[in-house]
Formats: sequence, structure tokens, C-alpha cells
Amino acid sequence: MQKLFDKQGHRGCRGLMPENTIPAMLHALSLGVTTLEMDVAFTKNNIAILSHEPFFNHELTTKPNGSFIDEKEEKDYNIFKMTFAETQQYDVGMKPHPRFPQQQKIAVTKPSLAALFDSVRNYMMTRRRPLPYFNIETKTQPATDNIYHPAPEAFVDMLIKVIDEKQVRDFVTIQSFDIRTLQYLHKKYPAVSTALLIEDYDKRTLPVQLKALGFMPSIYSPHYSLVTAAVIKQCHEQKIKVIPWTVNDKKEIERLKTMGVDGIISDYPNLF
Repeated sequence: MQKLFDKQGHRGCRGLMPENTIPAMLHALSLGVTTLEMDVAFTKNNIAILSHEPFFNHELTTKPNGSFIDEKEEKDYNIFKMTFAETQQYDVGMKPHPRFPQQQKIAVTKPSLAALFDSVRNYMMTRRRPLPYFNIETKTQPATDNIYHPAPEAFVDMLIKVIDEKQVRDFVTIQSFDIRTLQYLHKKYPAVSTALLIEDYDKRTLPVQLKALGFMPSIYSPHYSLVTAAVIKQCHEQKIKVIPWTVNDKKEIERLKTMGVDGIISDYPNLF
């Protein structure tokens, strides 16, 4: 039996629709992705919200008065210092994206994670399709604990609370570059699937990376430039799946598939 290749839509389908929004996620599902990849931040009133940065990025954001946020001021728009209601005054779908010219422009705000789960469930039920998987990144780092986001333990506990309220724990993987969130997750919620994210400049060997993590993750998720046949073999010998990010070229997707990766994260799920 052929194993299922995991087609992951990066931030929904960032190349085609505004990232980390419900329309992007539903469009990715219409293109047949098996997993929705997304990032989560928290508001001042502890609402999990879809956002790659813990602030309003200048590439995406229109202020309530219709002007754009610029790069110099973006970090002042700290989501962790805003209530959820305040975040809904900022549009993240109308500003033309400098790096994704194909991206469809729609008026849209950053949704709560709970609303995303509800929308996806409704969408799939009306189409009589099973739920997809959700690959959720924790956006944390030691330097900004309790400034731009909760510390790892609080972040993970609040994230799992939403996941459990919506009864999707069996469909979720938590991914992170910050091994602290993964370590805490593994200790407190050992049954939850984990993915270790690796930056393209991280030149440590796989054994060194795994040793630093301290346990075997479900998935090893390096930048695609770091994937070698040897890395895939080492992971598979330890029952770890290999799902690289972010591959936006059809030839490269085919090359990695032929090498034996278990899935791919792409901004353009139409390439699958």
C-alpha cells in the first residue's frame, strides 16, 4: 500500500491568498491539501490568533484609518498587547504583497484559532470530507517571552486548551524552531505529534539537533535546502517523518518526492 504523501499548504496558501486567514485555509482545502500549516500568536486577553509574527507585519497590514503600517513601526503593533477585538480593526488582505504578486486581494482580518477550526469543520462537513490535519507553529523565542508572547509553558497550555475544546487533538501537530515549547509539550502532552523546525543556516548534524531536543519528534522539518538522502534515511530509521519547508517550485517538489520525503510544505499548493 502506498503511504499518503502529506501535502501541506503553507500559511494556508500564501502564494495565492492572504496568509494565515480563513479564506486561504479553505482555498487550500479546495486544492486538496492534506494538512493546513499555520502560525499562532496570543492576544492580551489570551485568544489564540493566526499570525506569523506576534505583531502586525508591514507587508500585510492596513490600519483602521486606511493607511499602511510601515516597517519602522510594525513592532509597535504588538498583538500580545492588544485585545482580540482590537486586532480585528486591522486588515491583512488588501495590501498588495511585494513577494507574492499572484495573491488574491480580499478584505480580511487575522482569525482566532477557534474560528478557524469551526470554519474548517463546517467546510469539510458540507463536502462530506474528513477533517484535514493542522500543523501549528508556536511563535516563541527566549528574548521575547512575556513581551510579545506567553512563555513556553503558558503558550502550550493555552494552545492545547483551544485544540481540546474543538476536539481536534488527534489531527494536530505542533511545530517549532523553539525547542522549549516542544520539550514542554512532550513532557506534559506526550501523545501530541511534534515537528522540529530547522533553519536553513543551522549546520548542526541531525544527531546533534535531536540530542539538543532530547526526544524523538514525530516529524523533522528542515529548510528544503538541507534535505539529503542520508538525512531522510537517518530519520526513517528512527521512525521520524521528513517534511521540508517551503518548496515553491514544481521541479523541486518532484525531486524531493523522488528522494523519499514524507510530505512538503508549499506556498503554492496548486503545484501539488
